[in-house]
Formats: sequence, C-alpha cells, structure tokens
Amino acid sequence: MAKISEYMKVSEAAEFLGVSKDTLRRWDAAGKLRAHRHPVSNFRLYLKKDLDALLTQLRKSLRSGNRSRKKP
Repeated sequence: MAKISEYMKVSEAAEFLGVSKDTLRRWDAAGKLRAHRHPVSNFRLYLKKDLDALLTQLRKSLRSGNRSRKKP
C-alpha cells in the first residue's frame, strides 16, 4: 500500500494537472482517472504516479494531434 505522502488531495491534483476540481471528479466518474478514498474521511485522493502518467499521456496526445493538423 502507498504512503499518504504519495497521494494528492483533489485541489492539489487539479492544480498539478491544470484542470478544475470538478473535472477531476468527472474523470473519476467516467473511469478516466481512478480516485482512491481516504479510509477515515472518504475524501478522494490521487496517486502522484497516476497523475504523472495521465499528464504524460495528455502531452503525447497534444503533440500527435498538433502533427496531424494541416496548416492553412
């Protein structure tokens, strides 16, 4: 099991990814990003390694999307 220091709260994760807290909640509901739950408070927590992986995936998508666009 991961240490609590390996997790980010919703507000921290949203700032890290540059999205809103509501976006993170929607991604969780849609299965795009898995939120873990704090065992006492039941708050959403996100593993830093999951956020890094998502950020890498988003960057790759943006780069490949930019290459496929035709210039006017």
